[in-house]
Amino acid sequence: MSTHAEDLKLRLMTIELLRSAKQQFTYRELSSKTGLPVTVLSRYAKGHVLPNTARAKQLEKVLTKLVGLEVDLRRKIKFNADGYFDNTAIVGNSNILRQAAHQGLSTFAGKRVTHVLTAAVDGIPLATMVADSLGVNLVIAKRGKEVGVPAFLEETYVLRDSGVTMTLYIPKNALSRRDSVLIVDDMIKTGETQAALVKLVHKARAEVSGIFSLIAVGDDWKKRLEVSKRCPIEVITRIRSNK
Repeated sequence: MSTHAEDLKLRLMTIELLRSAKQQFTYRELSSKTGLPVTVLSRYAKGHVLPNTARAKQLEKVLTKLVGLEVDLRRKIKFNADGYFDNTAIVGNSNILRQAAHQGLSTFAGKRVTHVLTAAVDGIPLATMVADSLGVNLVIAKRGKEVGVPAFLEETYVLRDSGVTMTLYIPKNALSRRDSVLIVDDMIKTGETQAALVKLVHKARAEVSGIFSLIAVGDDWKKRLEVSKRCPIEVITRIRSNK
């Protein structure tokens, strides 16, 4: 996707963010928080004019804090009595996914991304919206081989503290050495799944352009990711495990 197209999409998504903020704040309050005149904000919100790219980025930084994607996420994070996390209220929430896709675009627009890669199944809704925002195709690593696909790349790993092995598969021709891949998932717990996705990208001789997730549990998972220090890792919110 061209830089012009990326900029336009960012500007349009900033308007959506402003309209969401307008449901909770008055124009006068938003003017105080953004430093922009009420008349300018009103023209943006009504679609009479689009902010330029620089102003869209300025607004995005302020509005994401006001509209509260991280607050919404934390409100919906729930652990059961055994300390396991329930993400049901998040992976199917279209408002959260739309805001997250906006943040993904804001973070990775301008960087070279040719594909988005995720693991089935909970990461698919977010990855689909991020791929759409960036204007690139989606590759889904699955736990079984599909009939009709002639060859696969695969990666087997052991689930932490369980002794259970898992294998992820992607079609062999889904990625090539010319590709730059953004890995997207709804949540990072131990990092094993994301590490397996990184290895699949490396097996395809492609590069990892970044990692994007809604939620990360702790920080230990970073040690398992074999990525360059220059590889951006964007997580909306981090929590401590209750286990």
